[in-house]
Amino acid sequence: MTYFKDMFGRLRQSWRWVAAQFVVTLLLILAGLAWTRLPERHVWQVLLSLLVPLLLAISVLETQAGTARSLAGDDAKRVKLVWGAMTLLVWIAVVWVAWALLDWCDDRFYQWAGYLNSKASATARAKLFTYEHIYLWMTYVEWVFRWIVVPAKVIPYAMASAQWGFRLPWRRVIRLLWNWRWWLGVTVAALVAVALPARFFAPDPYGSVSAQIWHVSLKLAANYLLAVGSWVLLLAWEAVLFGRQKPRTDETLALILGQTEPHSSEGTVEKPPLPERE
Repeated sequence: MTYFKDMFGRLRQSWRWVAAQFVVTLLLILAGLAWTRLPERHVWQVLLSLLVPLLLAISVLETQAGTARSLAGDDAKRVKLVWGAMTLLVWIAVVWVAWALLDWCDDRFYQWAGYLNSKASATARAKLFTYEHIYLWMTYVEWVFRWIVVPAKVIPYAMASAQWGFRLPWRRVIRLLWNWRWWLGVTVAALVAVALPARFFAPDPYGSVSAQIWHVSLKLAANYLLAVGSWVLLLAWEAVLFGRQKPRTDETLALILGQTEPHSSEGTVEKPPLPERE
């Protein structure tokens, strides 16, 4: 079975969770927008404004953990869905710290670009290592770390913890991180879900007001479909690469460990005859 056939097979088997990614995520976004409009004049309204984000967060975690578990297949050793979903908070915190660090670097690019530009020779400073070029290169590097390196490092651990909690199969996850197919999939997903939608809003608006509203609506819808679709395909791709690391049968594993012996056709172990005594 090819990689893509396996991936689309997992998507078909998990079509309910895949549909939930598109439908439930949209409903949660709309609910979040409605939450920002809630009044806070009475006590019950204040309590509701505190309860809604908690329910939204739980729904997001349950949806992501359920999709990861469904795409990965059945495993009797998995923890309950609620505990698998709660472990995602740890990886969300890791991503938040990484993004905060990248934001800190982003705020200092203009200083670093000016410093590197001043250290270059006069010829290089005028042609290649200009301030604009150095700043642009730093921006590209920061984009790669933000949308490729950090997701590629965190997603395998997050999907594994959604299934087994913190009893992670570290060796299998590390082997996946060394798989070039995984990095290629993350790169394609980042280009389709992040870089491509950014081009939608690059041109200046034109036409009547109603036409501009339609254009913006269609661009937002396309952006949403590309982002969620790329996310689901990336999760399925990770499940395929991770699942193909499993041994085919228990017998193969036992043979590797040297715990089995050759059997005869009748199912009994053949032993050499004892030497005859003189």
